[in-house]
Amino acid sequence: MRNFGTIWVVLVAVLVVLLLLGLGTFSWYIGGYNKAVNLEQGAEKAWADIDAALQRRLDLIPNLIETVKGYAGHEKDLFENIAKSREKYFQAGNRAGKIEASNELSGFLSRLLMLQENYPQLKANENFRDLQVALEGTENRIAVARTRYNGAVEQLNAYYRQFFGAFFCKRAGVEKVEYFEASEQARTEVPKVEF
Repeated sequence: MRNFGTIWVVLVAVLVVLLLLGLGTFSWYIGGYNKAVNLEQGAEKAWADIDAALQRRLDLIPNLIETVKGYAGHEKDLFENIAKSREKYFQAGNRAGKIEASNELSGFLSRLLMLQENYPQLKANENFRDLQVALEGTENRIAVARTRYNGAVEQLNAYYRQFFGAFFCKRAGVEKVEYFEASEQARTEVPKVEF
C-alpha cells in the first residue's frame, strides 16, 4: 500500500512537470508567433505612412506644375516626365514599383523646384511659394516616414533571419520586406536644369 502511494506521488509530480513544460512551450510558441505578426504589422503601418505622404505629394504636384507652366513653358519635357512618374506610381502593382516611381519623381521634382532660380518672377509668385513650402514639408514627412519604415523593416528582417524567428515567421506567413532605398541615379546625379 505504501508503494502505491509513492507511485501516485511520482506520477502526479511527472504530470505536473509535463504540464508546466507544455504550458511553457505553448507560451513560448504564442509569444514568438505574435512577435512575428506584430513586426509585420509595424512594417505595414510604416509603409502606409509613407504611402499617405507620397499621396499628399502626388496631390500637390498638379497645382505646382500649373503654377510653373506659365513661367517656364519650354520645360515641357520636365512636366511630361513628372506626369509619367506620377502615373507610374498609381499603376505600380507592388511596393517595389511604388518605391521606384517615387524615387524617379523625386528627381524630377528637384529639377522643378530649381526652376525658381532661373525665373525671378516665379520666385516672387505667392502661389508658387505656398506650393513649394507645402511640397518641401511633404518631402520632410516622406523622409521621416522612410526612416521609420526602414527601422520597422530592419526589425522584421532581423527577426526573420534569427533561428527561431524564421520558424515563427514561416508559421505566421510573414515574409522579409524590402527597404525603401534611394535609386542609384539619386545617389550619383545632381538634378540639372538646362535651358
